[in-house]
Amino acid sequence: MNHTLPKPSRVASARGFFMRFRAIAVVGLVCGTALGGCAGEQFQKGYILPDGALEQIPIGASQDQVLIVLGTPSTVATLDGEVFYYISQRTSRPVAFMNQRVVDQRVIAVYFDKNRQVRRLANYGLKDGKIFDFVSRSTPTSGQEMSYLTPLFKLLSFN
Repeated sequence: MNHTLPKPSRVASARGFFMRFRAIAVVGLVCGTALGGCAGEQFQKGYILPDGALEQIPIGASQDQVLIVLGTPSTVATLDGEVFYYISQRTSRPVAFMNQRVVDQRVIAVYFDKNRQVRRLANYGLKDGKIFDFVSRSTPTSGQEMSYLTPLFKLLSFN
């Protein structure tokens, strides 16, 4: 007596293949979605400087013109006149649930004279761990400038 099983038809074989393929695709899709949630993220906190905004504010511009172009400042100080500070920080983390790392910090300072006209513009950031003015390419050494900006950067650093 010869007991052999009947050979499966090609249709049944193809159906089994597609069922396994579909199951593998669903598992791959679920895993890909789960891993996608772990992808890196970037965060922007504070003021976002519009492109070309600083070029629209010449020395001698009025305080109202600055408010129209840049908007409301993050904070205001009164030194030898008024100063508008626009503060921002950009952080990133390569994988979700990891600590954020500071990528860039900026303080845009608009200095006004007694007549409420722009006396000076400065775009301060962190370069090699020091406060650096990206407009004039100078680093303040000592004096009043550092004492006002240092606490602002310390406030932004959440580490």
